Amino acid sequence: MTINTTHTFRALGNALEWTGDGEYLRIEAWGANSVRVRARLMEPIAPADWALLEPETTTAPTITIEGNADGGTTATLTNGDIVVTAEANAEGSACRLGFAKTDGTVLLRESSDGGALRLRARKYESLPGGGTRATVTFDANDTEHLYGMGEYQQPVMDLKGTTLELAHRNSQVSVPFMLSSAGYGFLWHNPAVGRATFARNTTQWQASVCDQIDYWITTGANPAQIERQYADATGHAPVMPEWGLGFWQCKLRYWNQEQLLEVAREFKRREIPIDLIVIDFFHWPLMGDFRFDEEFWPDPKAMADELHEMGIKLMVSVWPQIDLESENYDEMRRRNYLAKTRQGKDVGMWWPRDNQFFDATNPEARAFVWALSKKNYTDLGVDAFWLDEAEPEWGGDYDYDHYLYHLGPVNKVGNVYPQLYNKTFYDGQLSIGRQDDIVNLTRAAWAGSQRYGSLVWSGDVHSTFTDLKAQVICALRSV
Repeated sequence: MTINTTHTFRALGNALEWTGDGEYLRIEAWGANSVRVRARLMEPIAPADWALLEPETTTAPTITIEGNADGGTTATLTNGDIVVTAEANAEGSACRLGFAKTDGTVLLRESSDGGALRLRARKYESLPGGGTRATVTFDANDTEHLYGMGEYQQPVMDLKGTTLELAHRNSQVSVPFMLSSAGYGFLWHNPAVGRATFARNTTQWQASVCDQIDYWITTGANPAQIERQYADATGHAPVMPEWGLGFWQCKLRYWNQEQLLEVAREFKRREIPIDLIVIDFFHWPLMGDFRFDEEFWPDPKAMADELHEMGIKLMVSVWPQIDLESENYDEMRRRNYLAKTRQGKDVGMWWPRDNQFFDATNPEARAFVWALSKKNYTDLGVDAFWLDEAEPEWGGDYDYDHYLYHLGPVNKVGNVYPQLYNKTFYDGQLSIGRQDDIVNLTRAAWAGSQRYGSLVWSGDVHSTFTDLKAQVICALRSV
């Protein structure tokens, strides 16, 4: 018997939707030559703005739906130069997606069911205690070369043939945007800890726990156009201020105010150009106090004023850890502004003492931390921030399953943390009129971090030629 499944497709605004066998699928025009794909099991598609911004302008796509001779249905959505083909089988139990250019060039295609193998290109696995692990599998392209994905400490430029952990660590920055020599860019729009596999026999993306599948694909005539469309979709970086391109002086570490000022004065005496000087960590009484220790920094305002008279900007290091003995810990814990362990002692990291991370996924916590930073830093003349420990570095062993944020479990939403950590300070600096003068150094980033003035470095690496080689690769592959 042939079953007419045309009714399982429908055009809705700029989107093509399909339902079948418990799955909801939405393919939506999302910016020039780009589409966003979301799929969810047993529940309608959820809104999620992890990194993608609403497109400023999108020309209405062309959508067609027609039945096939074999009883199935084929629908297409064309948006600029990208064409999505959705093929639903006669039983209405599966819908396979393919992506191509309008000239017929194939970009990417979901894997088939393998006949008797009964495989699923979009696979949902129930986890003990609730939650879903989602995996999307595409046919491999032996001829393509893959670049991007952030910073990984390895001597590999072309990512074809690699497997990458989608998670942040000290010296590992996961930005899940990949650029293919086949002429497309692919953003895995899911902040869950997971894995990306670019093998010879398959390309696969996996979220360890999530609500839905969510990814974005764009095509262009060259890498520059693809990168430009990615920036349109996730946010353009602010223009680097002139002082940000000059010489920054930093060491581990200046132990008091007079030592730092004397270094700055000596630069001027020797007529050596200098644009910024950095006060590194442990200038505070305890982590989480977000202020200078008065014993060693008795007059930060006078210090900043003198630096500014010399034409030198001031940056301070800020960490997201709140010591259990910090003057702010009790209030932040009472207001639920801290991350939380699932069980046991409520400690996120025990270096240099027991502490917990402030919850940057909570907008009220972000406002609280900025208020302290404004009062104790920017109001005194601090110009920029070094946002260290931005992954964050869970306990040193990265037990992502063990910790919770306002937005959800760390293994489900944790990769967005550095983006929102940077947003804390970017939004704060905007609020005090620093629109054209924001750049903050950070140790981790995720998709969209660039729009918050994030200048990412590659973390704590060793002084070896092997590590140096990896840094060159990190810089070339960073997005």
